Amino acid sequence: MTVFVLVHGAWHGPWAWDRVTPLLRRAGAHAITPALPLEAHAGLHVHADHVVAVLDALAADGHEPDGGIGDVVLVGHSYAGLVVRQAADQRPHLVDHVVLVDGWAGSDGVSLFDLAPEWLVTALRDAAGDGKTVPPPPPAAFGITEPADAEWLAPRLVPQALSTFTEATRLTGAVDRIPGTGIHCRPGTYPFDRFAAELGYRSHALDGPHDVMLSHPEALTRLLLQAAAEPADSENEKSTI
Repeated sequence: MTVFVLVHGAWHGPWAWDRVTPLLRRAGAHAITPALPLEAHAGLHVHADHVVAVLDALAADGHEPDGGIGDVVLVGHSYAGLVVRQAADQRPHLVDHVVLVDGWAGSDGVSLFDLAPEWLVTALRDAAGDGKTVPPPPPAAFGITEPADAEWLAPRLVPQALSTFTEATRLTGAVDRIPGTGIHCRPGTYPFDRFAAELGYRSHALDGPHDVMLSHPEALTRLLLQAAAEPADSENEKSTI
């Protein structure tokens, strides 16, 4: 059985995957949705360590990639692209595939602010009035404009530690030996397709907003299952859904 560890992005929580996890389980997979710490001091490194602890717990329970319940697919949405790559770099023997869903990602020593356009960096710094946390933007910032979905999302969004955007990733290069897939939403808001391509990841386009797990859970689930099933030695491919 494939294990999907689904890591939520900034301002979100594990509830972000509520419409995807039942579909994965119905397909015979196992889904885990860790909650990243919310404290103002909990930056990128704290979040990556939290995901490492989840991977270690799986290993301790016998959920090794070579046995137990099957392969481990580590999925990061948006900001969590940086988180899952750092976590996978620390435990490469416990991760079979990395998937970025509209995910920020780069090389060692790169932060989200290094990847983001200057206007976004300025906006987020200005929004952090206390210098520590950034209040959540409205649902429309994540592409969620359908009234019912926006009403569901808005009260669930939480402040995000500014340090999650400023801390640079710590990578040894081990993560780059793990097969990866980049799922980028269209129309795109940021160059998530380029981030994945520069890492040598397979590329899949998905028509939908940034929070595609809320708006198009079935289509996203199909791509996640496809990514898990793709052979590790196949060449980088592109597809569209």
